[in-house]
Amino acid sequence: MEADRVQAIAILSKGIDTIPSEFIRSETEQPAITTVHGSVLEVPAIDLGDPDEEKVVGLISKASTEWGLFQVVNHGIPSDVIRRLQELGRQFFELPQEEKDVYSKPDDAKDIEGYGTKLQKEVEGKKGWVDHLFHRIWPPSKINYKFWPNNPPSYREVNEEYSKYLKMVAEKLLKYLSIGLGLQGQELKEAFGGEELEYMLKINYYPPCPRPDLALGVVAHTDMCALTILVPNDVPGLQVSRDGRWYDVKYIPDALIIHIGDQIEILSNGKYMAVLHRTTVNKDRARMSWPVFMEPPAYHVIGPHPKLVNEENPAKYKSKKFADYKYCKLNKIPQ
Repeated sequence: MEADRVQAIAILSKGIDTIPSEFIRSETEQPAITTVHGSVLEVPAIDLGDPDEEKVVGLISKASTEWGLFQVVNHGIPSDVIRRLQELGRQFFELPQEEKDVYSKPDDAKDIEGYGTKLQKEVEGKKGWVDHLFHRIWPPSKINYKFWPNNPPSYREVNEEYSKYLKMVAEKLLKYLSIGLGLQGQELKEAFGGEELEYMLKINYYPPCPRPDLALGVVAHTDMCALTILVPNDVPGLQVSRDGRWYDVKYIPDALIIHIGDQIEILSNGKYMAVLHRTTVNKDRARMSWPVFMEPPAYHVIGPHPKLVNEENPAKYKSKKFADYKYCKLNKIPQ
């Protein structure tokens, strides 16, 4: 079990103008130095309720090609369902430490499910200013309820309701992304494992940080999954790299943030682009986010789709089992 939760360190750091050295990023990463200040990126915002499906497909395809990131509004998930999801996640992280530790990721775990702090190999021993909780929400055969908190009492009910709505959004997005590649509507989903496609929820908790100019919540990365559907709270923090510089992303209330992940980039043979992003932290308020990572089954092989490869457009990526890809990514081993 991990000893030093960032939430506990944040409480000890409150009122002082310093943070432990392992959280201080290099000058090439520090937000105060590397952020383009006074400029907020308005990434594409797409109306998922628009009845003109061809138009929506075009907008999603363009955003996935040029940005690797977009936001969707009128997505069909009721606002009150999202509010309850956020409220219960916040209540979990406000529980006493010993209650949260019940759900800790076991030390010998080969999977990432559970409550924890460390996720991947830390370059130069540097740490992110974040604690997290991972657990699968779909398919039912892959859910392990021992990582679903019993407190707050309605946590399971609310997360199951959110999952039901989220799955409908995910199916629609996969269909539109597939058509945008010139494939049939179901082919992208089938290539990722069909009904075995796994939905992994992560709750990120970024406590208030005395030196947000020096620390990062999550370092620069692309998501290793196929697609990420993310609910943020109202504390800004998402940044995207454009032309080698870092920009804040505009917050749109009730929008879902969609990230193209590595597996869609691979399967599309590079037409769609996985987005390079990172997370900053706030001095006074806790930032939280609820990404759901859509992942192929562990031993499912992902490579460029055969219909998207030919003599003029040869395969740009290796085909690989998702479990092997994930292991390399988490351990900073070249793919």
